[in-house]
Amino acid sequence: MADGSDRSIKLYHYTFSPYARKVLWYLALRQLPYAEVKQPPMLPRPDREAIGVAYRRIPFLTVGKDVYCDTRIMLKKLEELFPEGKIGATTPDGQALQKLLEIWHVEAGLFVKATQTMPSDMPILKDPKFAKDREQFSGRPWNGEMIDRNRPEALAYVRGAFSFLENTLLADGREWILKTKQPMLADIEAVWIVHWLSTLKGALPQETFSKSSFPKVFAYINRFDKAVQSAKSNGPQPTTLDGKTAADQIFKSGFAEKEGAIEDGEPQNLRKGEQVEVFPTDSGFSHRDKGILLSLNSDEIVIGLENGLRLHTPRTGFRVRQVNSKI
Repeated sequence: MADGSDRSIKLYHYTFSPYARKVLWYLALRQLPYAEVKQPPMLPRPDREAIGVAYRRIPFLTVGKDVYCDTRIMLKKLEELFPEGKIGATTPDGQALQKLLEIWHVEAGLFVKATQTMPSDMPILKDPKFAKDREQFSGRPWNGEMIDRNRPEALAYVRGAFSFLENTLLADGREWILKTKQPMLADIEAVWIVHWLSTLKGALPQETFSKSSFPKVFAYINRFDKAVQSAKSNGPQPTTLDGKTAADQIFKSGFAEKEGAIEDGEPQNLRKGEQVEVFPTDSGFSHRDKGILLSLNSDEIVIGLENGLRLHTPRTGFRVRQVNSKI
């Protein structure tokens, strides 16, 4: 930590978010103490507004006065800020595979296809408020007809993902992706979507995704589940905070890391200290955070919010630009 101040972790999430599960699993496997601030599955989220954050996606995480948006940067920062006992890959080959699994699931579109496997008769998909929220979130129509139209192609895509795991990464009978003695970050990156779909009633038709067709994948999911449950049982239990208490603690904290700088050769020619806005480019893009540009490199964008907090996002999948820019 940069200044020896509060290092407490706070995770804003709702229980059935598949992205939140990634972080919850990580925290359990690392046995890191944290507090959770439970959120509703759709807007409004006044707890987010209480700390001045426009970013609308779930989860997001704070360490001190630093706010981390997007699970890719959350897991990266937890590895860096709490290095003792970290579970990220350490060899070049392992790091490459871990990163490629992350890209495959998030940036290459596997998650989007996975969401399209949900059957249209799921109760939450029939909720008009939820449908409207997701239309605003994604910028696309969200209705039963659209879901039914996209589902067969999505199932074919996801079946390809199951086949890849079954016939390549797990084909030699390994327990864990990097042939370790326990699950690592690479396993979280590999398992989270197939795990989520296996628990989502009606998402995976039995005739297409049976345990006899993909025995290694389903055994891997079960093995991972048991490891996480064991870690949860033997580790610290999270505390639960209401939004006001969490906000009060955050504003009284110090920063988790040093401010940073603009990387040499930055192609956008943005300058430290100028007013910028930051937002995701694939979903939730109408909710834009504005602040002072503090740090910018190929991996990360950091801005200072007006209230004194620092907001961190990945560079990939996010846009940073001068306020009022048309670009």
